[in-house]
Amino acid sequence: MSALPDRDAAAALRVRPMSIHIGAEIEGVDLTRPLAPGAVAAIRAALLEWKVVFFRGQALDHAQHVAFARQFGDPTPGHVVFGGDSVYPEIYSVAKHRVANSVVGVPHVRPWTGWHTDITAALNPPAASILRGVTVPPYGGDTLWTNLVVAYRNLSAPMRRFLEDLRGIHRFEDQQEGRMSREYAEHVRRSRFESEHPLVRIHPETGEKVLFVSPGFLKSIVGLAPRESEALLELLWEHAVRPEFTVRFRWEPGSVAFWDNRATAHLAPRDIFDSDFERQFYRVTLVGDVPRGVDGRESTPIDGDPIVPV
Repeated sequence: MSALPDRDAAAALRVRPMSIHIGAEIEGVDLTRPLAPGAVAAIRAALLEWKVVFFRGQALDHAQHVAFARQFGDPTPGHVVFGGDSVYPEIYSVAKHRVANSVVGVPHVRPWTGWHTDITAALNPPAASILRGVTVPPYGGDTLWTNLVVAYRNLSAPMRRFLEDLRGIHRFEDQQEGRMSREYAEHVRRSRFESEHPLVRIHPETGEKVLFVSPGFLKSIVGLAPRESEALLELLWEHAVRPEFTVRFRWEPGSVAFWDNRATAHLAPRDIFDSDFERQFYRVTLVGDVPRGVDGRESTPIDGDPIVPV
């Protein structure tokens, strides 16, 4: 099918904010069809403003999912550690019992446990991710996002100045302190990623300052003593996931979430494992840039290659 006329397609979009600081639903667009340039621009503008945008009633298949993503950038492999679909290598299966969820025993749960920004251990973490719900539980299995731009702004001025000079080590490893399965550990061993990033990065499109502190991957702060690093990181993680910075999305079959991975962290609460409900989603991610700090310095690699397009 051909795209709608540019002006009409953009005018048909309706953006409905969901909270004060983050999240908006976009109505009036069919993601199964090619989008007019005006519609692409309008969705991108909403994404940059609200950090995560949602669509409902979108019956996408794998090919349409990939085609939609390509209108906003180059897709990465489905997952640089866990692989992708055999036919559509851009697609990553986000299943309830996937390898990444293979926890052994009971994890040590803290307020920031499970929160993460995708693959920040890589030199160039993904710019964005697009997740669609196919098998959706009748209740439970929601996803939360937090706005790391607002989190930065809500720190005190002395703390903001202090953090702008610091850099952190991000590493892909056992994320639950020795409680992942052997299969998970083997995937990580074969695909090592480790990078040094600024704690405050400059968003490449908006110029905003972002508190770049992914709890899932950030392991230590360069130059600080171990206890200093631990205490500061726990303070920042607790701050970053304050409820007023977040939005919680209740999925339906055909729902799509599109988030700016450069300005957010997200969480899938583990409540779904307290039910017998199945949950099958699919994700495409877009290649990102190398983060740059307030001082203009780019991130530096420690281990692993940059993420490249499929």
